[in-house]
Amino acid sequence: MKKTIPVLAVILGWISVAWAAQPSKLTDLHAIHRITNAEAGLGIPVEFEATVTYYRAYEPTMFVQDGDVAIYVQHESDANVLAGDRVFVRGTLYPSFRPFVLSDTITLLRHGNLPKPVPATFDQLIRAQFDCMFVTVRGVVRAADLAVSSNVSETNLRVLTEGGYLDVQVDSNDSEPLKDLLDAEVAITGIVSGRFDGKMQQTGVLIHVSSLAGVHVVRGARASPWSLPATPMDGILAAYHVKDLTSRIRVHGTITYYQPGTALVLEEGDRSLWIQTNSIAPLRIGDIANSTGFPDVHDGFLTLTGGEIQDTLVRSDVVPRPVTWRQLTSSKHVFDLISIGGEVVTDVQGTSQDEYVLSSDGHLFSAIYRHPDTTGEPAALRTKNISVGSRVRVSGICIVENSNPLDREVPFSILMRSFDDIDVVAGPPWFSPRNLKVLAALLFLIVLIIGVREWAVERKVRQKIGSLAYIEVRRSRILEDINGSRPLVEIIEKITELISFKLRGAPCWCQIANGARLGNCPPKLTSLRIVQEEIPARSGPPLGTIFVALDSRTKPSAEEAEALSIGAGLATVSIESRRLYSELLHRSEFDLLTDIHNRFSLDKLLEALIVEARERASIFGLIYIDLDEFKQVNDRFGHHVGDLYLQEVAVRMKLQLRTFDSLARLGGDEFAALVPVVRSRADVEEIAARMERCFDAPFRVNGSVLHGSASVGVALYPEDGVTKDSLLNAADAAMYVAKKRDLGRRIPTRRIGA
Repeated sequence: MKKTIPVLAVILGWISVAWAAQPSKLTDLHAIHRITNAEAGLGIPVEFEATVTYYRAYEPTMFVQDGDVAIYVQHESDANVLAGDRVFVRGTLYPSFRPFVLSDTITLLRHGNLPKPVPATFDQLIRAQFDCMFVTVRGVVRAADLAVSSNVSETNLRVLTEGGYLDVQVDSNDSEPLKDLLDAEVAITGIVSGRFDGKMQQTGVLIHVSSLAGVHVVRGARASPWSLPATPMDGILAAYHVKDLTSRIRVHGTITYYQPGTALVLEEGDRSLWIQTNSIAPLRIGDIANSTGFPDVHDGFLTLTGGEIQDTLVRSDVVPRPVTWRQLTSSKHVFDLISIGGEVVTDVQGTSQDEYVLSSDGHLFSAIYRHPDTTGEPAALRTKNISVGSRVRVSGICIVENSNPLDREVPFSILMRSFDDIDVVAGPPWFSPRNLKVLAALLFLIVLIIGVREWAVERKVRQKIGSLAYIEVRRSRILEDINGSRPLVEIIEKITELISFKLRGAPCWCQIANGARLGNCPPKLTSLRIVQEEIPARSGPPLGTIFVALDSRTKPSAEEAEALSIGAGLATVSIESRRLYSELLHRSEFDLLTDIHNRFSLDKLLEALIVEARERASIFGLIYIDLDEFKQVNDRFGHHVGDLYLQEVAVRMKLQLRTFDSLARLGGDEFAALVPVVRSRADVEEIAARMERCFDAPFRVNGSVLHGSASVGVALYPEDGVTKDSLLNAADAAMYVAKKRDLGRRIPTRRIGA
């Protein structure tokens, strides 16, 4: 009995420690509201009563309030409640901008009324003083549009208040009232939420409103926006007026990126900030610095504008944090100094920046180095040559295209600070086009050595047989033809002639698999004995069969087998060498996806055309085509549909060209066409217009209907450039001018979509 007492004490001690480690259940919304994010990360269970102030059934969105505190509740099933209902919520806390509740169950207690809305100002809302609360705020409607959220139509308002803009989401798809809201002074009654970036930092104010009844017009617009007099496009700035009362602030952190005259990034702990600056002062990456400027939001990202920098000269190097592709695509590392591994797919070296396209976990992203202003410095001194296929690790600042933390797989790029930010981990794999050529040469050399050895042995044994010496001479010539440029048909016919000579004139022929019959095949084979030998391949099915027709009265011999074996070996080398050469040649000059010329092939054609044009004093045209919003195809339908769409686009554009014109894919969604025979720029522009109009008809791809469009630019030699790069740059610039010009007037039916 005495021995069991210590054991029981230890067990009871473990139980008490485990019990103490369990977080206490919270049953009061006021107590829940005081919980920090760090405490919420422990998964504290909660049970409380509150009033529903907003509920969206088709999304896991609910706000509840009890007295002067409110909280966001994320539910996974239909709660079947209305605003004003009193509910009992059971769930756990989860950290975010502020803690919210992941609900297990939501139980309706009784129907009731909404709490009285609290009057609020923009300054209070932007400081999140009324987060999740039921409020009323006044302002002027600057934009009123229908939008889509979770495949459901809703109304979006952009409202200017005294202090700044706020966004309003109204659960209504009625477009009729919107025409009377523009420039009207309104009182908005709804739930305060926010716009956030991937780090859950607030980037704006969002008000959720259950219906248009929550938008009360205090004073209508003085005049309809559609009755205003038309303003000349070059005179619109006369109506511009800003009263900016934003206060200057100061931040500090470690410099992790600096582009003089443009931008600076400061990082402190797990926070990073993009600072726009005109300063070109020499700053050192890794130093602690102070920056003063004005807070702003650009494209959904927190920024500091008008930044002035003060370098403390105190070192505090930030070590790049290792991340994966999936971590970066969630937009939670925007502007952070990170490190990621990948394989080099291609690289583009330009005058202003170098870009490496990398693959990580089967996904592509770009690592970009923007050249400093080094006028007069040779480009070779500013670049770093890395072979395609190399495994590298890249360090730099993560920038994403979309700050919305609710989106999935947001595209991103890495801004490198110098070429030292890309390190080669491993060279390119052995299996590459160049090595395939070496392998083919080695294979031919091995077969050649074997053939020469056999020839030497036979020559030594049968020195006195002149016919065999003649056979060896012919076989050597066949091997030379294989190594040369003789057509495959001639080589196969010589092999059949060699076998026929070795077997004393017996008819011999070769049937290529899925191809022609070559050699001497008798018209009647019924009275002959047919011997055959398959032509083996290094891998896969046989390449064909060699046949010999012999007298039916003869018996099989070792000489027959030897002759056919030699012929089959020579045929294997000749067929595979020619096929391998053709495949390598095609892969080097044609795009594997669309089977049109690639960038390398276009460069050769363009350079040859420039030489010819100089000799003849002629002109030619270059058309640059960029698909509009191609990224949406991959995002909505997947990369397989995107590839099929690119193939259909290539076929359709080729039909607009003449037989002597050339179409090439430069990479991604960019194409170019060479028009060698033209009389004037109008001829090039007419072909470019045809290529642009070929997108008018929808594309039917894999069961989906896509409405595509493209931006087209043209360049004329020698008017727009006399070198390859100048022509490409001119056509590319013209295309971007067209893209910007068409962006504002492009009708919805021309956008990519199902």
